[in-house]
Amino acid sequence: MKVAVCISHVPDTATRVKIGQDEKLIDPTGVVYIINPYDEFAVEEALKTKEKFGGEVIAISVGNENSKESIRKALAMGVDKGILLKTEKILDSFGIARALADEIKAQQCEIVFMGKQSVDYDDSIVGQITSELLGFSCISNVVDLKIEGQKLFAEREIEGGKEVVESETPAVITAQKGLNEPRYASLKGIMASKKKEILEKLIPDTENLTEVLRMRKPVAKQPGRIIGTDVSAVPELVRLLHEEAKVI
Repeated sequence: MKVAVCISHVPDTATRVKIGQDEKLIDPTGVVYIINPYDEFAVEEALKTKEKFGGEVIAISVGNENSKESIRKALAMGVDKGILLKTEKILDSFGIARALADEIKAQQCEIVFMGKQSVDYDDSIVGQITSELLGFSCISNVVDLKIEGQKLFAEREIEGGKEVVESETPAVITAQKGLNEPRYASLKGIMASKKKEILEKLIPDTENLTEVLRMRKPVAKQPGRIIGTDVSAVPELVRLLHEEAKVI
């Protein structure tokens, strides 16, 4: 079975992000980049699929030269080879999905794993667009997956609960936290990853369908106030909740 796993190179969520001077991108100074956390669940599930059915796992990422760091981590975890769809342009979700779909089709992959969203833009739509462009079925937010031949049985999170979905390959699966426990890269895996191939392919320069007009930080929270220390403060508290906070 030929399996693709799509990964993103994103800012670490622990990094203090600053907005750049153009207010359209973040300032990269001092920002630490990592493999997208949700994509680690996708990598693990891709490797489990290979271990069960045999075949090959290919990591695919869209980005610049720095994206190789995340591809290399996937290779250290056990992925067979990596492909960097290279561009210096910041692509929107459709542009990324189109580049991924073209490469997945060229590689003739039967099943595609990716995280349910990337933690930078949080659009949570790349998987669905990719599946549509490929003509594959798509199951999103998956927390449990069983593959039996061409059949897929997945449990996915929905608002207020979970649902079980049955589908068939070829398919795109977007991974949610809880699907598995990603393995750590062993020393042997890290050393082996240095010898594994990362193929670079330049992708066509295409126009985005969406544009970032402006980035801004959330409004800072107002400092808390102590109204009183006994029951005599209750009337004033109720008044403030009603007139200022407008929650009652």
